[in-house]
Amino acid sequence: MTKKKFNSVWDAIEDTPEAAENMKLRSILMTALQNHISRADLSQANAAKLFGVTQPRISDLMRGKISLFGLDALVNMAAAADLKIELRILEKT
Repeated sequence: MTKKKFNSVWDAIEDTPEAAENMKLRSILMTALQNHISRADLSQANAAKLFGVTQPRISDLMRGKISLFGLDALVNMAAAADLKIELRILEKT
């Protein structure tokens, strides 16, 4: 058996490079939102009001249920939380 090295866990478990990149972006956004909720000491109910979603949705976010969130939803929640999102696109080396 040969050992294969991956740049991220998503590269290892996703079937395509496109899916891996999508998951990387989603995980970054989810972590930023989780950190924002924690830093602001928001209850799940208050975070839900701020983000314009339901409390169970915030519960899913806080428990890291990444498969339940698309990029659009995460970007919308980040914008509602007044977080600044920057995207860098680099040539693959």
